[in-house]
Amino acid sequence: MYYVGIDLGGTNIAAGILDESLKIVKKGSVPTGNTRHYSDIIKDMAMLVIQLLKETGISKNEVDSIGIGCPGTCDRENGVLLYTNNIKFDDVPMRLEMQKYLPLQVYLENDANCAALGESMAGAARDVSDSITITLGTGIGGGIILNNKIYIGFNGMAGEIGHIVLNKQGESCTCGRKGCWEAYASATALIKQTRNAAQKYPESLVNTLVNGNLNKIDAKTAFDAMRQGDSIGTSIVNEYIAYLGEGVSDLINIFQPSRIVIGGGISKEGDTILVPLREIARKSTYFGEGDVPHTQIVGAELGNDAGIVGAAMLWRGQQV
Repeated sequence: MYYVGIDLGGTNIAAGILDESLKIVKKGSVPTGNTRHYSDIIKDMAMLVIQLLKETGISKNEVDSIGIGCPGTCDRENGVLLYTNNIKFDDVPMRLEMQKYLPLQVYLENDANCAALGESMAGAARDVSDSITITLGTGIGGGIILNNKIYIGFNGMAGEIGHIVLNKQGESCTCGRKGCWEAYASATALIKQTRNAAQKYPESLVNTLVNGNLNKIDAKTAFDAMRQGDSIGTSIVNEYIAYLGEGVSDLINIFQPSRIVIGGGISKEGDTILVPLREIARKSTYFGEGDVPHTQIVGAELGNDAGIVGAAMLWRGQQV
């Protein structure tokens, strides 16, 4: 049998067909066009899957199920996307709409949870039963895996780790509160921190790297400046990693998972982030006396495929 995973994003829709070994045999993507009516977007999702099946020669009868990872809040039992800010969906019957084109079982889950499940089953946490996957992007997404299952809480909304508060009078967050972790440690926050430093220190290499156009600053700019010996770039990176470490340490203290997986574009910095992050966690987490195992902090392995893999495996009913 084969399994289909769909990752519905605000910019692109990605889909993949997995075999029983969890290998993606074919994948593709199309633009979301997120201002359109939900029926048009879901039709494009279905047409993408149908095209992938056609290209691989796999019939619909060989497909066990379809899993969809969605930003926002899901009614898993009824297959309804209750709310998502990125695409402006409210109470959208995802399962019923998809089944108009593909009469298969359809499962729904939060996209960050799908990414965590993907890393847990086929990525950086595949050999442990308890892990947390953190995705550093526009915000901070996260998924908590306990005993090989997604922890969703009593109301299905657990895992909003980006809204741990570091400073209740701090930076404003898109959620309406102040001082949330994602306001300090997301890619968006890093870009803002880099722009602020570039304005304050116009002689910094940060400005040179973007030819003085602060709109060209991205999450990689400060790291590039640091690698070239720029003191301002180094200061930005160190402060950013310190903020990241505070939230990671909090998660370890609460859950004590075997492994923390760092994903998202910033995770491509590898040991530049991971080595100091491990040191911060070692000093800031509670393990007590004696030879107690410590949580491992590692980089994600599946990249953008994590959401597809996790969504495809939702048929296993791995939520708790």
